[in-house]
Amino acid sequence: MIKREIINRKQFLTKLGLGTGAIMATYCLGSLTSCDEGSDYKVGEVDFILNLDESSNDALNTVGGYVSSNKVVIALVSERNFVAVTQICSHQGAENVTFRSMNSDFYCTKHGAIFDLEGNGLNSNGSKGIMVYKTSLSGNRLRIFS
Repeated sequence: MIKREIINRKQFLTKLGLGTGAIMATYCLGSLTSCDEGSDYKVGEVDFILNLDESSNDALNTVGGYVSSNKVVIALVSERNFVAVTQICSHQGAENVTFRSMNSDFYCTKHGAIFDLEGNGLNSNGSKGIMVYKTSLSGNRLRIFS
């Protein structure tokens, strides 16, 4: 009878003879990725204004369009209804969140986390949800704030 032992990645690397320093260097240098569900990726306070007349924000003049600014993804989800979320995914902290107009959701291109317009996670990688910011439109100025 073969006895199987279940070990995690750190234990495996240790059995290979890699010490803690080598393991940490490997993680920090990005050679290995880990989906650490126990981590909390913090996002800072947000308060900035976008001028919708600037060419860099043209996408926000069309329903389904979005832009990224200051680590925030801002989407025009319906006529004069903007939704802004952090670009930092709660799954593993990647700054890869985008807006998918066909699905009307936010999606992390790194590991596939999906979030609805209220920031709720729609799959296991998005289970922690995502930070949603307030928006306020005054003329051609869109304020995004915490």
